[in-house]
Amino acid sequence: MKKYFLRNTLFAAACSFLTTTISFAQQIQLNGKANAAVNMERLARIDDLVNSYISKNWLTGAVTLVLKDNQLVQYKGYGLADVDTKKPMANNSIFRIMSQTKAITSAGILILFEQGKLLLDEPVADFIPAFKNPVVLDKFNKSDSSYTTVPAKRDITFRDLLTHTSGIDYAGIGSADMQAIYAKAGVPSGLGYFDANLLEKMNVLAKLPLKNQPGEKFLYGLNTDLLGCLIEVISGKTLDEFLQKNIFEPLGMKDTYFNVPAAKANRMAGVYTEDNEHHIIKWSHEFRNIDPDYPLMNKHYFSGGAGLSSTAFDYAVFLQMLLNGGKYNGHQILSPRTVQLMTSGQLDFTINGNGNNFGLGFEITSAKAAARLSRNEGSFAWGGYYGTTYWADPKAHLICLIMTQQGSNSHGDLATKFENMVYSSLQ
Repeated sequence: MKKYFLRNTLFAAACSFLTTTISFAQQIQLNGKANAAVNMERLARIDDLVNSYISKNWLTGAVTLVLKDNQLVQYKGYGLADVDTKKPMANNSIFRIMSQTKAITSAGILILFEQGKLLLDEPVADFIPAFKNPVVLDKFNKSDSSYTTVPAKRDITFRDLLTHTSGIDYAGIGSADMQAIYAKAGVPSGLGYFDANLLEKMNVLAKLPLKNQPGEKFLYGLNTDLLGCLIEVISGKTLDEFLQKNIFEPLGMKDTYFNVPAAKANRMAGVYTEDNEHHIIKWSHEFRNIDPDYPLMNKHYFSGGAGLSSTAFDYAVFLQMLLNGGKYNGHQILSPRTVQLMTSGQLDFTINGNGNNFGLGFEITSAKAAARLSRNEGSFAWGGYYGTTYWADPKAHLICLIMTQQGSNSHGDLATKFENMVYSSLQ
């Protein structure tokens, strides 16, 4: 009886593995058939939600996308891509995805990890020696941006960069003292266009103080820009070339670029912000020193933290690859185990009030957050500076994106309401 039970248990496990493997091979289904797991009438409430924000002049336009069980069940453009020309927002509009670039760059470094080129807990100084023996900010003089430092307890590792625990801050949008230090040294934020050499700027960053000790605190910063530079150093290719060859081309992501081709320029959504009275205005070429035309400029400074432009569908393909255990379009980009590492909480502390953790490139929904909000525990997510948001929910086999190009929005609850409507439609 014991042998019979064991034999049947192993057979069931093998069948389960085979089923999972077949599922991994699936591509996004575009057949438009109804999904029995989704109440389409409830899902259609998204139309009224987004259109209400547009009619109230809280939003110029948006694209939403919902994938359930590898099947595209909702993919729509709303409002205007360009207010001046009254051009409608098409669902294949190209967005400046800013920090959504980070997850893709993180996947890139993990490809090199799988190739044996690096270890997650290896010091990055092994590849860029300037990062050897870092120092940490002690005292800062606001009057002249001078400072004193103390030695760091250890070197920065790849895992530190992937989890934003290196102590590196953000130029332009980080803490006031580190913004001043970075500005004085000429370290760019990665947002927009820079006529500079990436490795040269990362070598400058290496000699500046860290905000805090490596590994001790989550601090959102230029970590992924440094990872992009490390990809270039280790692979011998530009970040653009590496991502095209290893991620975009095999996945069929045909609308994702650092430099958007001129032939696709007319598909780019316009960029907007709000004035002091919360009226929507165009993002000017000088505002916050980020020229919105940067995707159309011929850049060679490839920001791994903020430089890409893409469509909702292309990014959904990237996320579906991860839900499939690293496989899509017949290509195994990452192994299932590496995807599991990437989407598992790595930290012994939380990163926000919801108690969420951070993986190797994503925010990870905690049990506490899942008990309070719609997403299931283990969902992985992030967003972008210009108002793009995404998450993938492995438990629900769900991928969702809501894409806007509005850099500041006093009505910032749209994404949360969208999320609630998506989950209310699941049966």
